[in-house]
Amino acid sequence: MPVSQRHRPQPGTRPRTPEEAWHHLMAGNARFMADERAHPHQDMDVRHRLAQKQAPFAVFFGCGDSRVAAEIIFDQGLGDLFVVRTAGHVVDFSVLGSIEFGVGNLGSPLIVVLGHDSCGAVAAAIASARSGQMPKGYVRDIVERVTPSVFAVAQRGELTPESVEREHVRVTCELLYERSMIIQDAVDAGSLAIVGCEYRLVDGAAHLVHVIGDVGDEVEVSDGDSRI
Repeated sequence: MPVSQRHRPQPGTRPRTPEEAWHHLMAGNARFMADERAHPHQDMDVRHRLAQKQAPFAVFFGCGDSRVAAEIIFDQGLGDLFVVRTAGHVVDFSVLGSIEFGVGNLGSPLIVVLGHDSCGAVAAAIASARSGQMPKGYVRDIVERVTPSVFAVAQRGELTPESVEREHVRVTCELLYERSMIIQDAVDAGSLAIVGCEYRLVDGAAHLVHVIGDVGDEVEVSDGDSRI
């Protein structure tokens, strides 16, 4: 049976729990990888309905990289995902406020931190750590926020772009949980989970690298794993 038939979304269904939301996303990623996308929730009726109200089932916080568009990677449609993006998925007050809105006001049961391979922000942070030179302008702020992940990985003796990318995803997940009481309370109550994903540009796969809460899956990629 084609992937698109095994994992086709059911019309009108919205995941209600963190586990349901996560597996719904993984089904979409399977369709994307198999080039059997369903392109759900993009018709005229959906647009009319969404003009009145939105109820996204997941909040995505990802890198601004043009090659990493969550709605495409996970084969979702209009109104499905509440997406926040910055270069290198670095956290600031506006990011925290935006994610809190998605969780507290829109009722999303899942936060996904979406990192990826060949990340320019990670490459810049590694280069800066090695040279001791910071980039000019506001790019410096981005590099400074990624640099702690570079140092953490270097202390373990495994300084590669892949290991820094994974570390930065994990750190970002923990920052969201630690800095926002709205997020922390929802996770502790079991109504929300935070997952960190690592997207691979060539094969299109999204792998689980960190979980806070319960989504019914275990981490796929751990420290020392160089499968990217």
